[in-house]
Amino acid sequence: MDSIKQFGQYSLLLYQALRSVTEFSTYRKNLFAEFVKVGYESIPIIMLTGFFTGAVLTLQTAYQLDTDLYPVSIVGSIVGQSIVIELAAVIGGLVLAGKVGARISTELGTMRVSEQIDALESMGFNSVTFLVVPRILAGICMFPVLYVAAATTGISGGILAGSLDGILPVAEFMQGARQFFYPEDVVFGIVKSFVFGFVITSIACFKGYYAFGGAEGVGNATTQSTVLGCIYILLADFVLAAILL
Repeated sequence: MDSIKQFGQYSLLLYQALRSVTEFSTYRKNLFAEFVKVGYESIPIIMLTGFFTGAVLTLQTAYQLDTDLYPVSIVGSIVGQSIVIELAAVIGGLVLAGKVGARISTELGTMRVSEQIDALESMGFNSVTFLVVPRILAGICMFPVLYVAAATTGISGGILAGSLDGILPVAEFMQGARQFFYPEDVVFGIVKSFVFGFVITSIACFKGYYAFGGAEGVGNATTQSTVLGCIYILLADFVLAAILL
């Protein structure tokens, strides 16, 4: 029964947010602030994660294919396609579930238990429009940008690791990466990042907005937001792969 109640609250919150999207003047300032927090402030961790993911994937792929049966450029093919299709979006999403999701849930949860949300509503503000809508829109708009940053640095990390370790020169890596590059793979990665952005921010808003029980309740909401965000990212990844690939 508790799961059904929570699903109903989540659906109602999304419905209220959807109805409020047209009230742009109400959440304009918060939206640009969230663009900075969700997008700009996440770029360093996303680039670092993408770079080392590409570098390690190159070393492991070369180790597993250490045979004369394949041209060495196949390492570039595998690393490039794996990062574009899967790793840039999923690993980036899991990292952001902790960074962005936890921050949003903690912010809204603290406002809820300290009655700041009640104060906003008593002054005539629509709290969903003012607090929830800009956070979800920022996630949907900025996650594709972060996906591009993760994919670019991931391939760069693979090129650098392959070159420095003497596995394959830059030209052969790029030859392999271009050989199996399909533009629709990039579209698939961007679609994933749209979905992951919505999943992470909407769950974080829901958990924070309905938090209760003081500081302990805020902590529980943040933990649940992070865990559920990771689980639903993996579930969405599977569903999208089954439908679109």
